[in-house]
Amino acid sequence: MSTAGMMRDYENKSLLRFTTTGSVDDGKSTLIGRLLYETNCIFEDQYAAVAKTSEMRGNERVDLALLLDGLAAEREQGITIDVAYRYFTTDKRKFIIADTPGHEQYTRNMVTGASNSELAIILIDARHGVLTQSKRHGFLISLLQIPHLVVAVNKMDLVDYDEKIYNEIVAEYRAFSQKLDIHDISFIPVSALDGDNVTQRSENMPWYEGHTLLHILENVHVDADKNFVDFRFPVQHVQRPNLDFRGFSGTVASGTIRVGEEIAALPSGKTSKIKSIVTYDGELESAFAGQAVTLTLEDEIDISRGDMIVRQNNLPQVGNHFDANLCWMDEDAMDPSTHYVLKHTTQKVKCFVQDIDYKIDVNTLHREDADKFQLNEIGRVKLKTSQPLFFDEYRTNHGTGSFILIDPVTNRTVAAGMIRGKTRTVRDVTRSKRAESRVSPNVKWETRLITREVFEERNGHKGAVLWFTGLSGSGKTTVASQVVASLFEAGKQVAMLDGDNVRHGLCGDLGFSDRDRSENIRRVGEAAKLFYEQGNIVVCTFISPFQEDRDFVRSILPDGAFFEVFVKCDIEVCKRRDPKGLYAKAIAGEIKDFTGISSPYEEPQAAEMVVETDLQTTEAMVAAILAKLGNDGVI
Repeated sequence: MSTAGMMRDYENKSLLRFTTTGSVDDGKSTLIGRLLYETNCIFEDQYAAVAKTSEMRGNERVDLALLLDGLAAEREQGITIDVAYRYFTTDKRKFIIADTPGHEQYTRNMVTGASNSELAIILIDARHGVLTQSKRHGFLISLLQIPHLVVAVNKMDLVDYDEKIYNEIVAEYRAFSQKLDIHDISFIPVSALDGDNVTQRSENMPWYEGHTLLHILENVHVDADKNFVDFRFPVQHVQRPNLDFRGFSGTVASGTIRVGEEIAALPSGKTSKIKSIVTYDGELESAFAGQAVTLTLEDEIDISRGDMIVRQNNLPQVGNHFDANLCWMDEDAMDPSTHYVLKHTTQKVKCFVQDIDYKIDVNTLHREDADKFQLNEIGRVKLKTSQPLFFDEYRTNHGTGSFILIDPVTNRTVAAGMIRGKTRTVRDVTRSKRAESRVSPNVKWETRLITREVFEERNGHKGAVLWFTGLSGSGKTTVASQVVASLFEAGKQVAMLDGDNVRHGLCGDLGFSDRDRSENIRRVGEAAKLFYEQGNIVVCTFISPFQEDRDFVRSILPDGAFFEVFVKCDIEVCKRRDPKGLYAKAIAGEIKDFTGISSPYEEPQAAEMVVETDLQTTEAMVAAILAKLGNDGVI
């Protein structure tokens, strides 16, 4: 066969990613070394070097484990402490192996190595049987939703190939696995050192009638495990090489797409059709999960990095509150009082740990109370992000169901997570329904003799609600007060509702939890509506961190009456200003649920007006706001 033909044959082979793990000295590296050696995937000089090292150590046989232990520290200690990746191929398939550490203190390494695997091999020493760590590895594999598991009972040569010992181990582990979310488990008795049942059937165990390890690796069906239904395309880059071409580049996270199919772009919701699928090698008629492509659309839609293209009738979940399993991977403990950066597909957003449900003892699988996670600890948490994410549950879509957390100061990856689903919060309940449920059937809305239109005619201007939103210290009250003064001096009927003032009376019974913040905005919104109905221009100044709450106020007013004014200011500038000393207290942990520090702020995505107090003068901002009111016919 020609070289070109051999390359085509190689490229057309399917790929299997698998991971190996086990307790200390269970023989992981020896097993993989045996696979590499017997599939002729090592060079003669590599084998010679390993043979020489084995001889220097006084070993009677060549220690194939040395092919895997590439780190100096590993060779010195004789253990695997990091993730070692190796590649080999057979006539049927290509393989990528992640040799992960088995020690409890290296849980993060195992999670990293196994996260992209489609199959896992757990080695159990036949002499020692099922250990606590053997169960822990099974739990981690279940947590990571690796669909196929092979339990290799190793070192059968050291127990005289005893069938009874093997059967006892199989029975014990099979009973334990009933607690796990793993549905395809195979058991194989092997001797990695001698090669029994690794690539060839063992003559020493005629009682075993199953397949060899290599046979399972070559034939396990993994395509059915991939999500080819839910098309998810996170946009990584917008290609605009010339005025005639506008494409959206990225990697298909899941599903398939064809030219001509209808799609929707998130978060805008705008729809179009796929015009072309472009690659370096030319255009394609279709694309599937794992392919890096550039999509062009039939219509001009505003799409940028972090947005997601999906099928029109197959949408992911959208939200900024979700439950997740979290593995803490940093030497420094979790700090729930601060924020982290969450990277999900191509999007990066601020993230806060809203609650820790529990941590899991990975050795006993028991749930324990926790107020933070230490290195290698795993548990279930509730997270909230500053902007909505487009996600699926991890069990159905690994690509859009996984994420990492990054320390914004050190830029270190501190945790890896798997989304379990959307957290049900008080804001999931429609505000109008919640408000209506509190109205007694005996209370009737009174129709006034003087309508809003009459008030507006006498006032000489229309009513409106100006909703100033922004971080504490951003300058909302300063700008809003000047707007009120200018409107008053111009003879306009104006009223002001300020965040601090309403908490002295109307909302004096509320705290600063998510629930209380939502109720605070609901009450203020209803009060603003009453003022508006009397023809007032109502100026409201509230942090109002949640977009859903601001949208609720918009929803109870007529179209065109609500003006969202985003008072934008860099949080570092707000901290320096700190007019009330609140940031200092929040950073010191004296104030909980403080927006921007321990609670998120969701920036408006489509505000009617944006002013930047760290860049513009107060006079310029007030002038721009009044001009907007004039242009929109309010004044």
